[in-house]
Amino acid sequence: MADTSTNKKIFEWLPIINVVALLLCALCLLFIAISLRPVSQWANNQNICVEEEIIKSQAPISWGVRKCNGRSKVYQVK
Repeated sequence: MADTSTNKKIFEWLPIINVVALLLCALCLLFIAISLRPVSQWANNQNICVEEEIIKSQAPISWGVRKCNGRSKVYQVK
């Protein structure tokens, strides 16, 4: 009978530990998502810039990427 009471105490702690671990994981993923938001905004701005440059100059995509990254003075459109 003493073994059953010890087993019950162990099993009562397992769900609590699982919930705490899941909450900790969820908070970590939320922190990662929030910290990557500026990168997402920058990538969106780069896409818009490249699309506008391609339309404006009728150049290939690689030229638009170089232009938006500030390297257009090094390369020439042929």
